[in-house]
Amino acid sequence: MEHKWFAIQTTAGHENKVRSLIERHIQADPKSEDDRLIRQALVPLQQVVEIKNGKKVTVERKVFPGYVLVEMVMNQETLHTINNIQGVIKFVGQGWTPQPLRMEEVNRLLGIEVESEEEDAKEEIPFLVGQVVEITEGPFSDFSGTVEEVVPEKGKVRVSVSLFGRPTTVELDYLQLKAH
Repeated sequence: MEHKWFAIQTTAGHENKVRSLIERHIQADPKSEDDRLIRQALVPLQQVVEIKNGKKVTVERKVFPGYVLVEMVMNQETLHTINNIQGVIKFVGQGWTPQPLRMEEVNRLLGIEVESEEEDAKEEIPFLVGQVVEITEGPFSDFSGTVEEVVPEKGKVRVSVSLFGRPTTVELDYLQLKAH
């Protein structure tokens, strides 16, 4: 019984409501904290400095608008429970199979520093595998596609787009994309 992190796509603007509903379900579970199938849900936030009325203001912004992260054991019961929560659209993954997030992604999102050999600051790429994105620049601008792979070392994202009715993978700089 291994708990893993999964990303859930939610109705836009309802991330906190979905998180609250999942937390309510967790609190209603009579099992001990270690035995619960669903452990926690969160909406990753980051501190951003914005300029409002000519002054710098620090605000919290959602790292992945439209998504909630859930730590859980994936089985039919938990899949059914989460999918039946109001505001949940689907799990992020390939086809009908929810894909767990890699621990490096989770640690980065939770702000947990893991010592690594590379001291270079890597650019943060705000996209997840399975996420639908819109291409904003280049020859494929105005196309929509699905993220197949994130390559943080290169600052690139591989996106599957439909060209002439066939899925085609294109490698783009993450700055050429926006969440759909």
